[in-house]
Amino acid sequence: MLIVGLGNPGSSYEFTRHNIGFMVVDALVRRQNATKLSSSNFEGDLYKFQNHYLLKPLTFMNLSGDSIVKVKNFYKIDEVVVIHDDLDLPFGTLRFKKGGGDGGHNGLKSTDFRISKEYIRIRMGIGKPEHKGEVTSYVLGVFNPKEQEHLSEWIDQACASIESLLENSLDDVSSLHTIKKFQLK
Repeated sequence: MLIVGLGNPGSSYEFTRHNIGFMVVDALVRRQNATKLSSSNFEGDLYKFQNHYLLKPLTFMNLSGDSIVKVKNFYKIDEVVVIHDDLDLPFGTLRFKKGGGDGGHNGLKSTDFRISKEYIRIRMGIGKPEHKGEVTSYVLGVFNPKEQEHLSEWIDQACASIESLLENSLDDVSSLHTIKKFQLK
């Protein structure tokens, strides 16, 4: 299985909402004690644990699919999981599906174009700004202090769901790990 976290490279994006996929992959690398592989040909940070791969594309969001398809084809991987931020879901939501639309998400558009839409999506709700014109600054902004209090718990829950997915069906994982609305305290 290839597990991909979407995000943008560079320290200025490191803790932004758009980089939640990178944050989950970083946590999985630690939890699984994954080994970093030489990845210059793949345009991303690539890790391996057991027979699974973790990828953080370093192509910037709009070209994520370029890195994904290179790893997928080189290692002949059939099953791909993509972890991404989702504006249409409230903060802390965790949902799962296979296939579907891109919802205007440029990382998903690129991935759909390069490998088709038939991959598992782990949708992590980040909420949306008050005004539609603020979307770019919102997704490229950091989580607010109240959200930051719950960020590590939410990332841990996402990691647990992915670890469960390694041994269980998508339906089983979805029924066990879906978070419909996270209660901010």
